[in-house]
Amino acid sequence: MIYTYLQYSRLKQYIAHPLIQLSLFFLLTVLNFSCSKKESTPQTPPPPTTFSSTAIKLNNQTLAPGNFDIPKKPVIKFSFSSPVNKSTVAAGFSFSAANGTTVSFNSSFENNDSTIVIQPPSSLGFLSKYIISVSTALQSVAGATLRTPISISFITQIDSSDKFPRITDNALLDLIEQQTFKYFWDFGHSISGMARERNTSGETVTTGGTGFGVMSIIAAADRGFITRAQGLQRINTIVDFLKSNCIRYHGAFSHWINGTTGATIPFSANDDGGD
Repeated sequence: MIYTYLQYSRLKQYIAHPLIQLSLFFLLTVLNFSCSKKESTPQTPPPPTTFSSTAIKLNNQTLAPGNFDIPKKPVIKFSFSSPVNKSTVAAGFSFSAANGTTVSFNSSFENNDSTIVIQPPSSLGFLSKYIISVSTALQSVAGATLRTPISISFITQIDSSDKFPRITDNALLDLIEQQTFKYFWDFGHSISGMARERNTSGETVTTGGTGFGVMSIIAAADRGFITRAQGLQRINTIVDFLKSNCIRYHGAFSHWINGTTGATIPFSANDDGGD
């Protein structure tokens, strides 16, 4: 106890010294100033880590499902929540056709660099699908990355220009009639003269189709598409072939016939071919 009292007395004498008191005053002043300065300094908020798309317009119209009938040189505007770092546009944007072919594009900026305008330097193809994608490689001026990737597609307009010379309605009707006749005439079997089931049927000819063909031959001769002698020769070939080579079922010919031999071609294994 006596020892503690002596220590306290010495400490009191030590603090009472003028130089010690001055040093303590200076130290307390510095500490108080530092604390006050630290408390009064405003905290700077951290920069944003992401930014997002706010609007996309195609030729100044809001995107619609499908985006059909788009002009061949469209203007696409992408708006974002923050100004965009221009140096990241090339890596962040891709423009391609549906088959994967890359499409070049020009870019410009609006609204304090928060809107990017994309436009192809030359016209796109008619009636073709194109895709524009924006990846998270796109960054804002503050260094934030795009929150969600973007992908839009559109289909360009059809080419409405004339592909063939214009003709009158009567001339068009004549052309349709002549081309219809030519199916039966040009694809008629070389031996029987009968009409094939279709233009890829090979040896298979059809009696029903041949009936249409005979009527078209008569009309074609009357219209001057072929001569009457040509029409008569083809019909005689058909009649002679049916009479001499083909089986009749209670007076009727089968539906399908081999155009070279005249043999009946049945519909199935359990069918005798009689129509």
